[in-house]
Amino acid sequence: MPEISRFLGVIIRMHYRDHAPPHFHAHYGEYEITVEVESGIVTGKFPKRALAAVLEWHGMHRDALIQNWQKAVNRETLEPIPPLE
Repeated sequence: MPEISRFLGVIIRMHYRDHAPPHFHAHYGEYEITVEVESGIVTGKFPKRALAAVLEWHGMHRDALIQNWQKAVNRETLEPIPPLE
């Protein structure tokens, strides 16, 4: 599963040929969540502070996430997305 960003101990990844709707996976230690790109719906458990950072990052990079989703569907190389600063 390709890594597309990393910040504050959070690793963001997207799977090739993953199921719809467009989403990404975020990992923080033993925690994992899935975030739908368009709606921001979160599935899974994350510490509050890490979740807030992921959702802030998601809001800043929604267009890039959608572009990467299309690349993943087409089995193309995913583009790195800048981390949250």
